[in-house]
Amino acid sequence: MRLRKRAWAKPELENDQNVIFSPWEYKGKWKGLFGNDYPIHLELGCGRGRFINELASANTTTNYIAIDVYYELLVHVLRRANENQLKNLKLIPINVENIEGIFAQGEIEKLYINFCNPWPNRRHHKRRLTHPNLLRQYQNILKQGSEIWFKTDDERLFIDSLEYFKGEGFIGLYIADDLHQSDFQGNIMTEYEEKFCNQGIKIKFGRFKIKS
Repeated sequence: MRLRKRAWAKPELENDQNVIFSPWEYKGKWKGLFGNDYPIHLELGCGRGRFINELASANTTTNYIAIDVYYELLVHVLRRANENQLKNLKLIPINVENIEGIFAQGEIEKLYINFCNPWPNRRHHKRRLTHPNLLRQYQNILKQGSEIWFKTDDERLFIDSLEYFKGEGFIGLYIADDLHQSDFQGNIMTEYEEKFCNQGIKIKFGRFKIKS
């Protein structure tokens, strides 16, 4: 994704205490930052934040952390969260390549990956958020028995990701080649999801569990 740089985006984020620019300082201490003992759920690549804001609004006894590398996107997430007066959502403006440096073992209880870059060129596959290199990091930060929920419009990425999850020992709890025609309940639409559905593109979805 290429976004037009906005000079005002980073300063606006820096002026809000719910945006964490030094997340490694809170490794193993995130519940203390939230000020409660609620479980922590994490979204990687939150876009404009429709998904994570709806989740946080509907589940006030769960803490949420949203990660995205683009300030220009996180500004929209932050504004929406502030409009909703959410106290259970923090934002982190980083790349996820070294996520183990941010969260301690078992600190996260659910992880969401929605419509990440498919990186179709084979030489770029290691950049995929579902690549085994990252799945191994997720296993370390997720509590035993936790789940990863994954949605994409890209069929090749989905097929490859099913193999990635299987190869790293995840258990597939629910797999849908066409989420909106499945019996899955409780789906929350992202901005991209709505766009793709309007174009007639099928949404692929999977729930994967770490072996206890």
